[in-house]
Amino acid sequence: MSPDVRNDLDAIPAYVPGATVPGAVKLASNETTTGPLPSVAVAIGEAASGANRYPDITARALVERLADFLGVAPENVTTGCGSVALCQQLVQAVCAPGDEVIFGWRSFEAYPIITRIAHAVPVQVPNSADGSLDLDAIAAAVTDRTRLIFVCTPNNPTGPAVSRAELGAFVDRIPDRVTVALDEAYYEYMRSEDPVDGVVEAMSRTNVVSLRTFSKAYGLAGLRVGYLVGPAELVTSVAKMMVPFSVSSLAQAAGIACLEAGDELRVRTDAVVAERGRVREALLGMGFTVPDSQANFVWLPLGDRSAAFDEHCGERLVIVRCFAGHGVRVSIGDPDENDRFLAAAKQFVTGM
Repeated sequence: MSPDVRNDLDAIPAYVPGATVPGAVKLASNETTTGPLPSVAVAIGEAASGANRYPDITARALVERLADFLGVAPENVTTGCGSVALCQQLVQAVCAPGDEVIFGWRSFEAYPIITRIAHAVPVQVPNSADGSLDLDAIAAAVTDRTRLIFVCTPNNPTGPAVSRAELGAFVDRIPDRVTVALDEAYYEYMRSEDPVDGVVEAMSRTNVVSLRTFSKAYGLAGLRVGYLVGPAELVTSVAKMMVPFSVSSLAQAAGIACLEAGDELRVRTDAVVAERGRVREALLGMGFTVPDSQANFVWLPLGDRSAAFDEHCGERLVIVRCFAGHGVRVSIGDPDENDRFLAAAKQFVTGM
């Protein structure tokens, strides 16, 4: 006989990563196309010489540097193995079995997974027609069992961001006992007129936290380090859920170096934003519907044509991320990579 395991594992969906195909342009995982900033790469190399020692379990140096960088107290910050790990820790910290976690859909693919891992119940609220989160519908979905709401802004995989005015009106409708988690993995790419700053919101509310990561704009996807900012009591509870030593010494050193980068990062994100606009305008010109993305990707809500478009691009060695029956997400690469994608998209439209 096999050992007993949980009898609900079949209900937990598997996370589907973006494919990697040798020789192909990979625009499936929202990674940066260049390596870490040069100064960060040096810090990683120097930290590697101490890899025989366990990392600081509290990541104290990184926490204190983040606190200084963000203008908050150290007790309002905790780190984790990427923001997705902190999302899971947050669910574990606030939910008992049977409690509800609400989020828009589509949104970040990990939300239903981490919710069910914690024996909580995922509640998926359909997005608006333009791919933005339907905050009114999310607020209306709150019940006595609701403990947590994920607001992914900019939303992955559709791209639109919530405005500060919209968020304020939304949080005002949510009971104080319910935690509102602002998942800001793509925060550095926002260029909207009324942007949300989750750290400001988390410091002005008793039930709001902000989750950010070094994986995207900072180019540290392979090192896995993110952070959460919020009320001290909630931060302490989330930190208790962490797997010990899960933020490596290399990741801690790299995170600190990233915060010193300043202008280097802005130059990189500005370049991505410029390409994002160019790619979107080209796709609109071909007749595609493309929501206004504030992240480092664009979304094509192709519905039943999604799988065919994905296959078409794959045959041309351009790897995109297909959500069958819903749409296709395309990461913004360097100009040459984006041109290869646009050529494939044009061929799809013209049938050539």
